[in-house]
Amino acid sequence: MAFGIKREELQQWKAAVSRGEIAFLTHFWLDKRFVGIRTVTKVGCSDLDRLSKWCVSHGLNPQYIHYSPSYPHFDLFGPMQKRILELENKWEQIERFKL
Repeated sequence: MAFGIKREELQQWKAAVSRGEIAFLTHFWLDKRFVGIRTVTKVGCSDLDRLSKWCVSHGLNPQYIHYSPSYPHFDLFGPMQKRILELENKWEQIERFKL
C-alpha cells in the first residue's frame, strides 16, 4: 500500500517516465514481506535500455526491473535506497521521508 504522495507528484513521475527520463518517486509503503521497511523509491524510465544502464551504473541488477507495460521501474528500499538517493542528489525526498 502506497501513501504520502500527492496526485500531482504521481502524475509528474508518470509523465517523466513516459518521456524516457530517469524519474524518482518516493512514498511511504507497507508490505508484510518487508519487515521494518516503511518507504520505497520507484526509479522509472520507459526507455528500458536507459533504465538497465542506470541500474548497472549503480551496481544494481537490471533483472529486478519491474517490466510494467506503462511504467517500468526499479524499486529501491532499505540502505540502498538512501545511498542512491544521496548519489542522485534527491535531498528533498531523503528529508521529507526521514531516510
